[in-house]
Amino acid sequence: MEKEIKPHLWFTMYSLLTLGGGKAPVKVSTTELSRALGASQQSASRHLQILEETGLITRRIDSDGSLITITERGLSVLDEVLQELKAHLEGVGAEVFVFEGTVVSGLYEGAYYISREGYRSQIKEMMGFDPFPGTLNIKIKPEDFERRRRLERHPSVTLEGFKDGERSFGSCKCYPLLLNDEIKGALIVADRTIHDLSTMEIVSPVYLRRHLGLSDGDPIKVSFLSPRRSSS
Repeated sequence: MEKEIKPHLWFTMYSLLTLGGGKAPVKVSTTELSRALGASQQSASRHLQILEETGLITRRIDSDGSLITITERGLSVLDEVLQELKAHLEGVGAEVFVFEGTVVSGLYEGAYYISREGYRSQIKEMMGFDPFPGTLNIKIKPEDFERRRRLERHPSVTLEGFKDGERSFGSCKCYPLLLNDEIKGALIVADRTIHDLSTMEIVSPVYLRRHLGLSDGDPIKVSFLSPRRSSS
């Protein structure tokens, strides 16, 4: 959960969501927002300022109001609140995401990055396994892209960036998973990546192609269990 975001700002974002700000820019005046919040215009204005400063909304101020959009980061915060509420109120477990993909070749850079001690030691500590020095790339269907976006708005484990000699390596988010209901691993989503939503880059404790007898084009099942606690 975003530790710097106070609960009253969740309700401000929820109000913006109900006004249409989650899908496209919506014009909202501080008068309209203050009525929705049951607060003063000054408070509504201050809430918008904080949300903009923390990257949870974007806005363009006009003479008769502001054009406001909730960012992906803002939607992620709201989704975390939703998942926590569901867990506490319904007593259900974490949501499970299952994807059916196919194995594809990458650019063979995974071994270089995963073998960096800065990444390897964090994966060992936070994911509970020593990663094989390489990654498996899995292609998913376009109809699964939105579901992947929802997955990536859930809590994750963050690998912090670091310097190795003169080179800097960026941070990554990790999402724990099972491959073919058998092998544990993690989806790696780097802050700077060449991959789009169609490609999942997977790390695991074993050489997956050999262990599962995989070749390019082979089907594979990937099951994610969103963690209830996040270090991001």
